[in-house]
Amino acid sequence: MRTRTLRRAGLIAVSAGAVATLAACSSAPSASVGTGAETPSATEAGSRIAVSYEGGILLLDGESLEPVDDYSAEDFTRLNPAGDGRHVLVTMSEGFQVLDTAAGTTDEPELTDLIFDADAPGHVVRHGGKTILYADGTSDTTIFDTDALLSASGELPETETVPGVESHHGVSVVLEDGTFLTTVGNADGRTGISASDESGAVIATSDACPGVHGEGTAADEAVVFGCENGALLYREGEILKLDAPDQPYGRMGNAYVSETSPLVVGDYKNDPDAEGYLLGAVTVIDTEAGTLEVVDLPEGVEYTFRDIARGPEDLAYIVATDGSVHVFDPAAGEIVDAFPVVEAWDGPAEWQDPHPAIVVEGDIAYVTEPAADAIHAVDLTTGEIVASATLDITPNEIAVAAG
Repeated sequence: MRTRTLRRAGLIAVSAGAVATLAACSSAPSASVGTGAETPSATEAGSRIAVSYEGGILLLDGESLEPVDDYSAEDFTRLNPAGDGRHVLVTMSEGFQVLDTAAGTTDEPELTDLIFDADAPGHVVRHGGKTILYADGTSDTTIFDTDALLSASGELPETETVPGVESHHGVSVVLEDGTFLTTVGNADGRTGISASDESGAVIATSDACPGVHGEGTAADEAVVFGCENGALLYREGEILKLDAPDQPYGRMGNAYVSETSPLVVGDYKNDPDAEGYLLGAVTVIDTEAGTLEVVDLPEGVEYTFRDIARGPEDLAYIVATDGSVHVFDPAAGEIVDAFPVVEAWDGPAEWQDPHPAIVVEGDIAYVTEPAADAIHAVDLTTGEIVASATLDITPNEIAVAAG
């Protein structure tokens, strides 16, 4: 059953403070002629980069990497692109708070007082013109038209809520034909997924996915969910279990996808007792052939869940502990290029701890370097670092609003 509700923000955002020294950029104020007053620039802002740090969020210009604004936040926040090229959803304790980066506009950026309520907010998915929010505390799924935030005029857009059954750390996906995919689990564990049609009728289920986590939608709306012993593949109304080569434990927990490629790259771990969060192998799932392969990376090339992104030519780009961005070709199953970007780094003690992260917009990758309080913009077609900035904070999570 689906219930449609109109959610409105009921919480005041934490105060926003300007950066001590606001560097000149496309959205910075400019003095009006003859009045001595300051008025917003008529120049449209380009892309914006949101970077979380302990107790705050720093907003950067996407080209120069200069600070645009700075906001107070909780000690640890997650950053999720809303999918409309302008807004970022900030995972706060009360729910998903809307950060308006003003990318692509002449408006002023703002950490708004708009919050999509969620009990233990978790995954955010963007697909098919919808943004899908998952609340771990209730397993409710909140869905809205991605572009609706652009015309919301100070209030949240209309949302659709699909009530959860039993609370667990999960994720949901809505396909273009209205098919609703969601994880299944409870306080004792997570077991699989369920698929329902637009009317709410269940069309497929699987309980063959212990520890189900993460999702990714590839070409032709083939959807992959990670399991502790492989993955589940949903396509055209059916669920296929793909077994990992290592049993009973061969975990894929995150899927890195391109919606123009049938090949999914996933992380991989085959030792449940291994210490730390560094990984040295990846999975490659062919959603057309229905196969799963594990590829061991070269010695010294290790990464965490934050260190893989898809980019130009549907390749995967991995920020490894040796400090280089390694270019992985999923079709060939091998690394085909590498270029140095940051200094060599060690894995985090806890997954939330700052360590290098990569996000990609077009041909540009933004790579954080927490050990140096730095961020770099890298042209993935050439390997050239086109911009770098030293920050007054230690960067943690990162999200791009393309404008």
